[in-house]
Amino acid sequence: MIATKGFAVQDAKSDLAPWNFERREVGPHDVQFDIQFCGVCHSDLHQIKDDWGGGIFPMVPGHEIVGKVVKVGSHVKKFKVGDLAGTGCLVDSCRTCENCEEGLEQFCLNGFSATYNSMEQDKKTPTYGGYSNTIVVHEDFVLHISDKLNLAAVAPLLCAGITTYSPLKFLGVGKGHKVAVLGLGGLGHMAVKFGVAFGAEVTVLSTSPSKEADAEKLGAHKFVVTKDEKQLESVTGYFDFILDTVSAPHDLNLYISLLKTKGVHVCIGVPPKPYEIHAFGLIGGRKSIVGSLIGGLPETQEMLDYCAEHGIVSDIEMIDIKNINEAYDRMVKGDVRYRFVIDMATL
Repeated sequence: MIATKGFAVQDAKSDLAPWNFERREVGPHDVQFDIQFCGVCHSDLHQIKDDWGGGIFPMVPGHEIVGKVVKVGSHVKKFKVGDLAGTGCLVDSCRTCENCEEGLEQFCLNGFSATYNSMEQDKKTPTYGGYSNTIVVHEDFVLHISDKLNLAAVAPLLCAGITTYSPLKFLGVGKGHKVAVLGLGGLGHMAVKFGVAFGAEVTVLSTSPSKEADAEKLGAHKFVVTKDEKQLESVTGYFDFILDTVSAPHDLNLYISLLKTKGVHVCIGVPPKPYEIHAFGLIGGRKSIVGSLIGGLPETQEMLDYCAEHGIVSDIEMIDIKNINEAYDRMVKGDVRYRFVIDMATL
């Protein structure tokens, strides 16, 4: 076994603190890489607080992981020692169901293995995430990272990046489309960057007037304060797509009214309570609501390659791991522009 240092919570009421544990030895198809940076996702906070239930403790969060390969298994063909590598939200799946065979491992019919707070495919070994100094992952779930980009700023692409890239690509968003990004946070700022890169007209919908300057810097063409009725009226029936990144409670019916006929509202944020939706808002314009969950491994690699080619990374604030609990408090208050990334050299 490989002695590993990390930060963990021991239960849902604890703060993150140092914790030593063990990872498996490198198997024939495994890649071990030492973690240099790990992004901090809002879902990390939900998980350690067991907001969604089913928490497995002790829990080591982190699923936006980048670093350098230090060891490969005897049968590994995709990586060599010294390569830059990354792992996102998945570390394994059954690999045999129809979804896995299509490269949609995030929809594995037999249950994928999440990077943390989950079980390996043996259904009995807990997974531990990227708030740690090293990780061992099957090569099929390790991603190639370009050396053209700031490595720390690449880390959030492995969740915030693919979570926004995937639905935009699936829906064929491009030139001539009017896209709204609801919420300008870790997910939202990446949605703006991709929407603009794909050639769409991008509008940010936000409750915070103070974010207008940021939206403009990110490339957004318009900014609408959703608390201002006149501004909302100006975009009623306006958008082809709305990418909803908000994880706080909000009224979906209001935003459905902003869609054109045949418009699509895409849910990628996860509010704590179910939505209440009036059917008339949908049937009156053949509108639809869809959901999207990260992306499969092939699409995640495609996204990383696209970002390397177009110079796209996340806007980040680097932190020491000793400040992680403070960072969570700031994240709850929206006091981050737009993603915390842990420098794992501070572990």
